[in-house]
Parts: sequence; C-alpha cells; structure tokens
Amino acid sequence: MTRSLLFYAAALLFPLPLVAILNTQLTDAARVRMVISLGLIAYCWWLAAILLSVRPTWLDRWVGLPQIYALHGSLGIAALVVAYLHIDNNYAHNMLARDVGNWAFYLSLGVAAYSILFMSGWLADRLLLVARIKRGLERLLDHRIAVWLHRLNLVAVALIAVHVHLIVQINRHLVFMIAFDLVTLAVLGVYAWKKWIAPDSFLTGTVRENRALNASTRQVAIALDEPSSRIRPGDFFFLRFETDGIPRERHPFSLTGDDQGLATFTIRQIGDFTRAVPQVPVGTRSRLEGPFGRFDGILKETPAQIPLVFIGMGAGVAPLLSLAAGYAGDRAITLLWSVHRDDDAYYRSLIEDFENANPDRFDAHIQVGRFTRDRLAALLSAEQIGKAQFVVVGPAQAVLAAQRHLRRLGVSHRRIHHERLTM
Repeated sequence: MTRSLLFYAAALLFPLPLVAILNTQLTDAARVRMVISLGLIAYCWWLAAILLSVRPTWLDRWVGLPQIYALHGSLGIAALVVAYLHIDNNYAHNMLARDVGNWAFYLSLGVAAYSILFMSGWLADRLLLVARIKRGLERLLDHRIAVWLHRLNLVAVALIAVHVHLIVQINRHLVFMIAFDLVTLAVLGVYAWKKWIAPDSFLTGTVRENRALNASTRQVAIALDEPSSRIRPGDFFFLRFETDGIPRERHPFSLTGDDQGLATFTIRQIGDFTRAVPQVPVGTRSRLEGPFGRFDGILKETPAQIPLVFIGMGAGVAPLLSLAAGYAGDRAITLLWSVHRDDDAYYRSLIEDFENANPDRFDAHIQVGRFTRDRLAALLSAEQIGKAQFVVVGPAQAVLAAQRHLRRLGVSHRRIHHERLTM
C-alpha cells in the first residue's frame, strides 16, 4: 500500500517543478497564472504517461505492471480534463498558438477514446456488449495499426510543445523555456531509447520447441542464449519472434516453468499474433522484453505457514504452474484449474506429477466449467478462506467473477492477487 501511494503521489506531483518555475517568472494576474498552470499540468501528466508506457522493469518489480498501466491511463484522462479547463478559460492572442493547442487536445481526446475501448480493459472486461464490439472491430483493425494509433500521443505532445513556444507571454521567460525543453527532450529521449535502442539489450534466445497442446493452444520453448538470474516464478515477458509471417510487435506471455535458461510459454491462439505462432519454426531467433511480474515478490513476503491457493482459468494456469514449480514442497499449495472442454486440460499429467512429488503439500482440482461461489466454498477450507494468499489468472471477465466469489466468501481483497490475460 505504501509503495502504491508513493507511486501515485510521485506521478501527481510530477508537474510541480515546472509549475513552480513558471509561476516565479509570470507577473500576470492570479487567475491568468492559474489557467496557464492548468495547461502545464496537463502537459506534464501526458509526459508522465509516456514515461510509464515504456514499462520500466524496476518499477514493475516495485508496484506491478497492472498498476503502471492503470496510472498511465488515469493520467491520460486526468490530463484531458485539466486541458479542457485550460482551453475553456483561456484566450490566446496568437491564433496559430490557439489552433495548434486545440489540434493537440482533440487528437489526444480521440486517442484516449480509442484506447479506453481497445488498449485497456476498463470497459471491455466488464461490459459484454463493449467486449463484442471490440472483438468485431479487432478483426478489421490490425493490432500493429492499433499500437501506432496509440503513439499519436507523441504527435500531440509535440504539438503542445509548439503551442507553448508560440505564446509570447510564456516564451519570453528564458529559464522556464530551458527547463520546459529539457524535460520534454528527456522524456522523449527515454521513450526513443526504450523503444528503438534498448531492444538490443533484451534477453534473446532460439525456439527449441513449438508444439500443439490441443487445437487452440501451443507450447513454445525458447532456449535463452544465457541463463537469466532475474527470472522468477510467475513472471511474464513481452515476446517477439524474428521471422517472417508473424507481426513484429511484442506480445505478453507468462512463463509456464521456472527454468532460468529455458523459457516455456503456453500460447492460446486467439489474435492476429497468436494465430500465426504455428508458423514459427524451430530455430527461430526470439527477443524477450522483461521479465515482469509481482507474484514471486508477494509470495516471498508471505509467512511460510500461510497456505497458497492458485486459481487458473484456461491458459491462465501457465504462471500458476511456474509458481508451483518454484514453491511446491516448501509451501502448502492448492491449485484449482477450470477449463472449457476436457481436452483443454493439457497439463493434467504435469499437475499429477506435482501431486505425486508432494502428496502432503500439494492438492489440485481440475474441472470443466467456471468455478461458482458454491463450488469454491466446497473446495476451500475455512483456514484457506481466512488466511490463504490467492493468485487468480485467466480471461478478464472470469478473473473478475472469481474475485467477486472469493470476496463474498469472506476473502479479503488484499489477499487476492490477479493477472488478467487481456492486459
């Protein structure tokens, strides 16, 4: 909780230095300074959102990538609100400056509306109609186009920078303009480095295995060029295959094991990228951004006598098996896995191996169909409901439903840790 508060506070206060510098130089009336400051706050929040979009691995280990994404989106929306107040209460004598600022605002508004629908689960994870619309439009719109549309935020930021440079009331203050440009260039520099230069420092490896687990799911194993001690149970990577016939954008997949030299992924074929995975031949070079993940850190902070309950839906079992590989034998673990059809239980024998190797400390239940509240009540002991740490992974709507069931059974939300596969 403390980490999250510090994280959000740092983001909210990110504009403070520039706002302070500007207000020490402006001699206008208080109302004018306030209106100008609102525009600067909105701009700084957009810059902060860009910084968060590069997915700093150290920050992920500190607060988790879901919180980074949540703040990234929240800052974008908050910046729009504050920018609207700036526009609605300001009058620019320079018509070009006004027009450029308006272009940036409406461009950001369009990108935000698009992102809420396509790039986040705020609506689609909770509203079935929105989810259906999203799936339908995704069939028409390539994922790579969606990513580049999201990057129009960079164009909006550039337009705002031009807007500021055109306003004589502001650009005459040299100290502020130097600070403004330095912050802007630093943020855009970090983005450019992370997106186009840093990939050369990502983990690399070669596809050793690419086999079908059933009609819609594959297992891909990548032998890393060098073992990585940074890999932890339950982690995930953003993966890219260096071969023709498959999109070049990186996509997130969870590890199925805890081997630090062989990264194994369970990939369900549901999108333009994943449907092309069968075409990836053995021997293909791969690039892995990461690792990301907070599960291992959370469980390590949990006392050894506290039981662990892993609930997986479909391919969501993958990171849970990675956690099981890392903690089986040391901790009391219950694994609950729901599948759509019986042939989707492709890891049944692996789970049985865990049970046989740890008969007193590992228990598993596999069923066809989602877990209802009554079913969870029957499967979980009073001790687990009252003390256990829960890790829930699966499709977004299934994870949200499982969380509701657990809370209604009396499980504190602080003991429920989740990962939604539509992240």
